[in-house]
Amino acid sequence: MMSKLVTIYGGSGFVGRYIARRMAKAGWRVRVAVRRPNEAIFVKTYGVVGQVEPVLCNIRDDASVASVMQGADAVVNCVGVLAESGKNTFDAVQAQGPARIARLASEAGITRMVHVSAIGADMESESDYARTKAEGEAGVLKHMPEAMILRPSIVFGPEDQFFNRFAGMARMGPVLPVVGADTQFQPVYVDDVAQAAVLGLLGNASGVHELGGPVTMNFRELMSLMLEVIRRRRLVLNIPFFAASMMAFGFDMLEKITLGLVSNGMITRDQVRNLRRDNVVSDGAQGFEALGIEPTAMVSVLPEYLWRFRPSGQYDAIKESAKNLRSN
Repeated sequence: MMSKLVTIYGGSGFVGRYIARRMAKAGWRVRVAVRRPNEAIFVKTYGVVGQVEPVLCNIRDDASVASVMQGADAVVNCVGVLAESGKNTFDAVQAQGPARIARLASEAGITRMVHVSAIGADMESESDYARTKAEGEAGVLKHMPEAMILRPSIVFGPEDQFFNRFAGMARMGPVLPVVGADTQFQPVYVDDVAQAAVLGLLGNASGVHELGGPVTMNFRELMSLMLEVIRRRRLVLNIPFFAASMMAFGFDMLEKITLGLVSNGMITRDQVRNLRRDNVVSDGAQGFEALGIEPTAMVSVLPEYLWRFRPSGQYDAIKESAKNLRSN
């Protein structure tokens, strides 16, 4: 009997690669649908020869999305953008994309779908990111009411764009600026999100699940924890929302004027709007507990990948040991 096949849209991305690895371990064939398959060759190592294959797909195109789900038993959507770029707008990627996958999967007779959304998804939100996340969820459930929707808080892990980014900034100078220092987060480990997704793909869970880690901290506290891990002393400086909005407006305009030649890699107005709201599991929401998963603590994972930002990198621990020897 041929093993089952799952198509993972965005399967080489941060969350997608962990789902791909777990599905390969579970014995499934894995089709990783991405915009640039030649940059996703590394996913082949997750299974035996031919088990995990990257394929070309444009989530904005019906024919492209349909072709890569042919013969699949289940589909996952992990595609999302933190900032708009060219044709990859929030609306095209986060609202229309998931609905397209669900509609075509339903037409193809596929019965299992997992959609990775985000905590804070809200039709009424002032943030286009949060609003389109909610529209994407609605589009998925319209075509596949039995789909599993995962709403993680900020996701951490070796390839994250959160702790890695700020740890990199901490090497630059004595001050670490943040927007929304008092905004609450519930960081969740990437492989825990993948574990939840696999339950949905195997038919063991469905419905909407909000995924947060075991600890809730505000932005300032998260930066203090990160600085402790990388052994650097920095002043965490809160930029008030009104000042951040003005700065973001300037960066956004610069990108517009230069027709995208200078991209806004700092902060967008939409990100500022998003940072005004806490990013934690809402009261009464189904979460990890309902799935029988115990979420992983940040303190057990962060040192494993942030050590490279320490003043002496991998040699920091050796230096500390030497100090202890001298003091004894």
